[in-house]
Amino acid sequence: MAEVSKLTVNELKRRKFDNAGVIQQSCERLKNGSVRSTFTVNSTIVEMLQGKMDGQKSHDVTPRWSDCDCNTCNSWSSSCKDSLFVRVDGAKANFEEDVIFIHGFISSSAFWTETLFPNFSKAAKSKYRLFAVDLLGFGRSPKPSDSLYTIREHLEMIEKSVLEAHKVKSFHIVAHSLGCILALALAVKYPGSVKSLTLIAPPYFPTPKGEQATQHMMRRIAPRRVWPPIAFGASIACWYEHISRSVCLVICKNHRLWDFLTKLVTRNRIKTYLIEGFCCHTHNAAWHTLHNIICGTAGKIEGYLDMVRNKLKCEVTVFHGEDDELIPVECSYNVQSRIPRAHVKVVQKEDHITIVVRRQKSFARELEQIWNNST
Repeated sequence: MAEVSKLTVNELKRRKFDNAGVIQQSCERLKNGSVRSTFTVNSTIVEMLQGKMDGQKSHDVTPRWSDCDCNTCNSWSSSCKDSLFVRVDGAKANFEEDVIFIHGFISSSAFWTETLFPNFSKAAKSKYRLFAVDLLGFGRSPKPSDSLYTIREHLEMIEKSVLEAHKVKSFHIVAHSLGCILALALAVKYPGSVKSLTLIAPPYFPTPKGEQATQHMMRRIAPRRVWPPIAFGASIACWYEHISRSVCLVICKNHRLWDFLTKLVTRNRIKTYLIEGFCCHTHNAAWHTLHNIICGTAGKIEGYLDMVRNKLKCEVTVFHGEDDELIPVECSYNVQSRIPRAHVKVVQKEDHITIVVRRQKSFARELEQIWNNST
């Protein structure tokens, strides 16, 4: 997109339209007798396009008709900071290492803070700084309507909001689902800084010869099936934009109602952080993130894995639920085929979500062991 904008700016500068939008052509005879056409261009157009290129644009903070306008979803619009929402836990001072948690698609930092953070030992919390981010477009983070939510944008926001803001030099990474792609890209960008890499249900499908990587990924992630329900939801989100926007209108815009009804029916016996994580996003963020990260980077994942294998010396651990109906277990073994040193652990009777949500204590102990072994 930046290249397109750059070419457009150069073309506009070359042609130069006048401020009134009326083309004024003049002929300038050169020494060799040829004629060159010159134009005057409205400089505002150039500045707007340059702003898009240089990242100096002002984001539109007005929610669309299908998006929620509550304080939780739009808390970012009243802040002067252009950074992600980051939950920080663990050691406040005299910490030894940092850990970055990256959630998956249509989720939030609560996926970690409500499950793992309370279950880490006192020793771990005195040794590690824990960072759980709401990715761009999700949770309490900014949701710019003019963003394409590319992998570059996501990585830049993580760098700005975590690495630079908290002066993180070396770190462990824990990532789930879509977050695994961002984790691999981050690890490749900072090969000397990553202490360990823990991936949970990584979406990696090797592309057969003769097939287009993006299309192959879309067919595997969203196979256009009505059963199981999680596959049906993925198919709607991936293939049918207007239907998925209508679903967003019903579910996301009214998430306060669903949250209230859930608490009413269950008599407030269960936490509703999963509902918040599932609903607190915009359709624009979900649509572009799905297509530009999960599907759009399908052709790059093998390169990321090869870089991790060849240039990173850190420990790589992959967890996967045996009953995962969205990302099959074969994906983790596919990762191991590219990174032979990766340790794959398949957890029986757990799926895409419960691999973390239903085994918080045991998983917290496993992570602590990984970090201690990597020190």
